[in-house]
Amino acid sequence: MADSTFAASIVKKEPNDAPEAKSDADLEAQKIGTEAADVSSPLLEPDEHQHFSQRAPWLRAGVLGANDGLVSVASLMIGVGGGSSALHIMILAGLAGLVGGALSMAVGEYISVASQKDAEQADIEKEKQMQAKGPAARQHELEELAAIYENRGLSKTLAKQVAIEFTEKDVIRAHARDELGIDIDDLANPLQACVASAFAFCIGAGIPLLAASFITNHAMRIMSLVLATTAALSAFGSLGAWLGGANLFKGAARVILGGWIALGITYGIGRGFGAGYQV
Repeated sequence: MADSTFAASIVKKEPNDAPEAKSDADLEAQKIGTEAADVSSPLLEPDEHQHFSQRAPWLRAGVLGANDGLVSVASLMIGVGGGSSALHIMILAGLAGLVGGALSMAVGEYISVASQKDAEQADIEKEKQMQAKGPAARQHELEELAAIYENRGLSKTLAKQVAIEFTEKDVIRAHARDELGIDIDDLANPLQACVASAFAFCIGAGIPLLAASFITNHAMRIMSLVLATTAALSAFGSLGAWLGGANLFKGAARVILGGWIALGITYGIGRGFGAGYQV
């Protein structure tokens, strides 16, 4: 009740002000705005174009995680294979890389996202404390919100009116969304990020491990590892490019090139260090 009275006192007219007559254009604009606000209106047609930036961010992150697991374990296995022809050593290196990499991704992602969630909740709590400080603080926050809308292109009068209406509806949600860029209904989820990262890494890491684990001939094992890794790199690169609306060939080519460089360097290092040892 206090907030409503406070908001009403901001927009009320001076005693000598007379209500302005609306022109036909103003009435038509108001009508159009009302129809646009009603999402169930038959005049509102579905959006025919798709925004690439809105395509499941978690899916793009999953592709990157799988690619990370693929390149990491494939490079580790081919590096070991460059220094030793023993099948069990390559398998052991691949398994160690898969488990260690997945756990590292999971822990790192959990810590990162948990820290982000803590910061979001702290900012939301700070906004609640500002609203609880009294009318002067609420007035300041209202003006701050109106300034945000004005900077986005609204007129000063309309910006203040929008700020007042959002404040009356849910002041914390309005400030979290428009001032802090936080969606209260979609806060960061550390556990979800942790599990998704580890799972995606395991998918990518399992490809080179499976490709080389059942081939006894050393040369054929290395060839199988390279071919399987290249095919997976192409698939991950193309999928990532498609999700981002980029050229599929370019997306696949740059991922393949990066993977080949990693494989070549680690194989060369393993070959060089392994030459002086009988493993």
